[in-house]
Amino acid sequence: MRPCAFAVKNNNVNDFIKYQAQTSPYPLGMEVSHAIGSYIFDTNNKKYLDFVAGVSACTLGHQPPRVNQAIKDQLDKYSHVMVYGEYSQSPAVEYCKLMASLLPEPLKKTYLVNSGTEAIEGALKLARRTTGRSQLISCHNAYHGNTMGSMSVMGFEERKRIFRPLIPDVDFITFNNEADLEKITTKTAGILLETIQGGAGFIEPENNFLKKVRERCTEVGAMMILDEIQPGFGRTGKLFGFQNYDVVPDIVVMGKGMGGGMPVGAFTASPEMMDLLTHDPKLGHITTFGGHPVIAAACLATLKEITETNLMEETLEKEKLFKSLLVHPLIKEIRGRGLMLAAMTESAEITNEVILKCQEKGLILFWLLFEANAIRITPPLTISEDEIREGCAIILEVMDEIVCCL
Repeated sequence: MRPCAFAVKNNNVNDFIKYQAQTSPYPLGMEVSHAIGSYIFDTNNKKYLDFVAGVSACTLGHQPPRVNQAIKDQLDKYSHVMVYGEYSQSPAVEYCKLMASLLPEPLKKTYLVNSGTEAIEGALKLARRTTGRSQLISCHNAYHGNTMGSMSVMGFEERKRIFRPLIPDVDFITFNNEADLEKITTKTAGILLETIQGGAGFIEPENNFLKKVRERCTEVGAMMILDEIQPGFGRTGKLFGFQNYDVVPDIVVMGKGMGGGMPVGAFTASPEMMDLLTHDPKLGHITTFGGHPVIAAACLATLKEITETNLMEETLEKEKLFKSLLVHPLIKEIRGRGLMLAAMTESAEITNEVILKCQEKGLILFWLLFEANAIRITPPLTISEDEIREGCAIILEVMDEIVCCL
């Protein structure tokens, strides 16, 4: 359980608790003044080095110039004009066209929505529509969102038990357990996996697990859906995490880092599959604000910046730097790839203390959803080597203080 992390210091924070619905009893409660680059500033003008990037969402840091300019330029042209899929709006069209050029066959048609969770919902519907089957399979300790459909494929019963009944005909396997692949049968519409398990502790696929899932899906005619909401957009050294593992899914789901800090999601599949959502029945998936021109402009600028620079390649060098610096008796291992890293301690108590004391010293770290011993390290891809050294020095300083008190 996350400990209480703040004391009410002024009326604004008081109002934050009083009027804005919360997700836990213990929000961090920092009152933000502004943010730029790799830093967030509070209303006392104290700066915090950001090793979390809005939980993997701020791919290019805060106020990235190319994204900010794209937003401003689009606002001067038009904002929302019609529900999704009726009018041709150049930011969305250009984005989908560029995405098609960057993804392998047959992933060539993209449906733009408002969040990663909504994209999961659309992908699950598309799997059922394509196959005519109902069974969905997910993984234990998987997280794909918190709406009713995505919660149904969450592999953590404690977080969803009170909301049952959820959607039926959902089964679970263990990530990296090849024997469980026999559960994928001719009754299965689709299997949904995080390319790298996020909430479970940044667990990578092993022994060609994803390729074996792909082979089994092809054998029985089930859809392979990969959730790239966290690993996507350069965070693992490739545009999408699955490109590290020599596999191509039937449906890829994206979000978080896609919009450079703006709220967005999407799912991509073959044109033949995606067109099934247009008939029998028509309007198989609809959204008012999906493909919003201002958001799409931000996405297009983000995608161009990632693919036209060396950020993806540099991500792997920055991973090496993190792993070389974060050597300490309290760190048992560092999981993950690229800038999707988790420093593992031996207890939740140590993890909590590190995260909270680092915040006091001006470094933002965070938790993972289900793995209590993990310290999330997911900074912007634009973070500099000097900033990495600065933040790691704070972590080591805090850990030394903890060791002295043990």
